[in-house]
Amino acid sequence: MADPRLKTIKIKTGVVKRLTKEKVVYEKEAENQQQRVEKYKKEGKDEYEIRKQEEVLQESLMMVPDCQRRLLKAYDELHQILATELDLQDKEEFKTAQTILEEAALQLPKPGEVLHMC
Repeated sequence: MADPRLKTIKIKTGVVKRLTKEKVVYEKEAENQQQRVEKYKKEGKDEYEIRKQEEVLQESLMMVPDCQRRLLKAYDELHQILATELDLQDKEEFKTAQTILEEAALQLPKPGEVLHMC
């Protein structure tokens, strides 16, 4: 991998892959925390415990839009690199980057969708 462009593509691909996974994890964590809060309320737990769990839920919810913004930025950067380096499209790093972009696209906001702030 003597070409520095391939190294850049590999690094940016890793960033997009990590942020995609991170976003999914934060969403799952927020969902689990929401269920925990509802369970506590249903069980009639102490108000203090419920409030603390709601605070944890809010922290989880705040991480999702932040992660989504970072993912969108990294996605755009990698997409731009691939668009300008078409001469590398037969390289494995390029093909891997395209696959990761396709997977990451599923986690991006849809056109016209606003990043949710909680």
